Amino acid sequence: MCEKKLKIVTIGGGSSYTPELIEGLINRCKSLPVTELWLTDVEEGKYKLEIIGKLAQRMVKRAGVPIKIYWTLDRREALPGADFVTTQFRAGQLEARDNDERIPLKYGVIGQETNGPGGMFNAFRTIPVLFGLIEDCKELCPDAWIISFTNPSGMNAEAVRRFTDWERFIGLCNGPVNMQKDIEKVLGLTKEDQLDVKFGGINHMVFALEVKVNGKDVGEELIDKMTGDGIRESLKNIVDIPWSEEFLKGYGYYGIGYLRYYLQKQQMLAHCMEEAQDQRNRARVVMEIEKELFRKYAEESLDIKPPELEQRGGAYYSDAACNLMDSIYNDKQDIQTVDTLNQGAISNMPDDVVVEVSCRITKDGPIPVPGLMLPIQAAGLVQQMKAFEILTTEAAVRGDYRKALVAMTINPLVQSEQTARKILDEMLLKNERYLPQFREKILELKKK
Repeated sequence: MCEKKLKIVTIGGGSSYTPELIEGLINRCKSLPVTELWLTDVEEGKYKLEIIGKLAQRMVKRAGVPIKIYWTLDRREALPGADFVTTQFRAGQLEARDNDERIPLKYGVIGQETNGPGGMFNAFRTIPVLFGLIEDCKELCPDAWIISFTNPSGMNAEAVRRFTDWERFIGLCNGPVNMQKDIEKVLGLTKEDQLDVKFGGINHMVFALEVKVNGKDVGEELIDKMTGDGIRESLKNIVDIPWSEEFLKGYGYYGIGYLRYYLQKQQMLAHCMEEAQDQRNRARVVMEIEKELFRKYAEESLDIKPPELEQRGGAYYSDAACNLMDSIYNDKQDIQTVDTLNQGAISNMPDDVVVEVSCRITKDGPIPVPGLMLPIQAAGLVQQMKAFEILTTEAAVRGDYRKALVAMTINPLVQSEQTARKILDEMLLKNERYLPQFREKILELKKK
């Protein structure tokens, strides 16, 4: 391993996730020799950024690792010479997420931060910010890898690969990491067992397409053990409505919990509406969790990642983000699941679209594992969702209202032009300050 010292810049450094990232860097200090970590945020996040920065300093001091912690509201001050730029920001903060979840419910449509209308508007707010970051990186750290944990991860990566010439961009999600952990539990594996899972699909619609233990295919055994008290959803933001034994065995593949939004749509909608009526939709729950977390983070005696962070939903973030940086830096050639161009890996998806797929991680980036195919029971939904993602990115980049209307209409959670138009118009008005690309249309709507 070379002795180069590394600089990492985290966009959205005031996030409650950051202690998980710090812990991951501390645990890998020998293989990933980070000497500088810069945390950046926006003015609205100044208070949180300072709390996180001081906690990070206490954490690295306790661990005795030579990482210098800096924080700033000016990302251009932070970026020069960065080796890795990680993103974990939320454009519009949790208040915008609350609108993403609650407005669609008024029209009988599920509201969620990465799915349906909520995912669309999250992308509308986020993609322009990412493009601005890329322009800064071109100037200040042109050799950096951008590791993006920012939601909606798949649509963000699609937009970057489709509309910019920046190739060193990798989307990331802890969903497949959680799925692999769940598989280990269900199968009762020990540290001696070698689990090999090949994931394929798109972000938040990914499937375990191949599952092997010690070289033996155990996909059927996994499905058998998922019935009854098998897999219980580990993602904190998704209610665990169980699947029937008949459905699981008929479907034949373990899919991420977000599949419930589409194949248990009415039950999930009823649950979302009940939560919203009780002021317990996920955005508001997270707001309360974060209040407690930041009270904890501000305690001067705290110098480790508190266990309460797992309630935030960021469990295994360090495994995902830090493992990826470690593998790129050390050219490990190991297998990890990321959002990148398909390049023929999933045979029934176009080569030039972004997919979430198992990849061999090299110093030159991810190389998708070939030979995968989505089963027919999943392929149609994934392809429809990919069409929604592509149209959403086009609308986000160009401020194209017509493309936005079509994208929302074809989304499986909507599927009504009239309903789509009502939701689209209301959410455009609600998000006006974050959507300069839609300025003309928003002015038109305000005159009605």
